[in-house]
Amino acid sequence: MRIDKYISELGVASRKESAKIAKSGGVLVDGVPVRDLSIHIDPERQRVTFQGRELTYSKFTYVMLNKPAGYVSATEDSKLPVVTELLSDELRKRELFPVGRLDKDTVGLMILTNDGVLAHTLLSPKHHVAKDYYFKADEPLPNGAEEKFRDGITLADGYECKEAKIVLEENRMSGIITLTEGKYHQIKRMVASFDNAVVYLKRISFATIPLDTSLAEGQWRYLTDEEIDILRSFAK
Repeated sequence: MRIDKYISELGVASRKESAKIAKSGGVLVDGVPVRDLSIHIDPERQRVTFQGRELTYSKFTYVMLNKPAGYVSATEDSKLPVVTELLSDELRKRELFPVGRLDKDTVGLMILTNDGVLAHTLLSPKHHVAKDYYFKADEPLPNGAEEKFRDGITLADGYECKEAKIVLEENRMSGIITLTEGKYHQIKRMVASFDNAVVYLKRISFATIPLDTSLAEGQWRYLTDEEIDILRSFAK
């Protein structure tokens, strides 16, 4: 693979940007500066360093995004902006897609990857991947709401939710809900079963991985090796 293509596919920099940095000695292959990035390398055997950072070859890419409101959890939509538009141009070439969905107006942690097998595993009901959401309701939830969440709420259409956990703040109008499933508008429908409405919803963790508080809405970063290991542990 050409060096510039390798750097580009990792989402580190465009080929044009890489060429500029290479001219100043910022690209090393096995410790030796390389100024001609059309040279081919074996990414699995040779060590590439870009501006002091050693690049790691990976067939798959894993990203954490702090999703803002107004974006659809998809790779394309004819009317609305999609979450992949928030990624860099170079990263979008890796054809990442969201793992699961957040409603258009729901914000917070979203995992994007091009690892289809792992994504399928994480979304499979049998793996019980926990997701935490911070919510605000229009009115206080009644006493006994905690027990109803624990026992499994029956939605208006008759669907019986799996056991869930809710920890309410003192005002009982906000708190954290933990789910191991993800039906359409599920939290909104669960709260609606109390003749109430959700006015704000934010996912704050996925598979025990917390949302990086340094990410502003619309920003993303690569998952760490430790976070990737957590996701992969569900496939074992």
